[in-house]
This record gives sequence, structure tokens and C-alpha cells, in this order.
Amino acid sequence: MDILYFAWVRERIGLPREQIQTSASTVAELVEELRAREERYAMAFADLSALRVALDQDLAEFDSPLEGVREVAFFPPMTGG
Repeated sequence: MDILYFAWVRERIGLPREQIQTSASTVAELVEELRAREERYAMAFADLSALRVALDQDLAEFDSPLEGVREVAFFPPMTGG
């Protein structure tokens, strides 16, 4: 599965994207796996209310299933001006 990080999420983790193997069945479980990796992931995913997620380029919720998903993207909420 491809994981993409945008904006300050990318800055905290230090990677724009990575490919991982996961046993997670939902986005929330994936986040827990990532948090457990090391401190930079824990910092990036400390406040899920400040994050949005897209599965295969469609906005999703953190309780969404990952079955069949090829790409997960994490990014801060969009703001307009």
C-alpha cells in the first residue's frame, strides 16, 4: 500500500510517501501502526482532528475499511481564502 503525506505531516515524518505492508483493517488501525513505528510518526498523528485522509483519492473517515485500497493520503484540512 502506498502512503502519501502532505504539508506539515510530510515535514514531521520526513517523507513525502512510502510503501508499507500492513495488517490494519481500518484507517484508524493503520494510524496506530504508524504511531508505534517511532516518535516522528507519533508526533505527526498526535491529533487526528487536525488531519484528513483520502483513500484512493476519495475523502474518507478514520473508521473506513482498507480492504482493496491501494493509496492512503494524510493531509491537514483545506482552508480557503
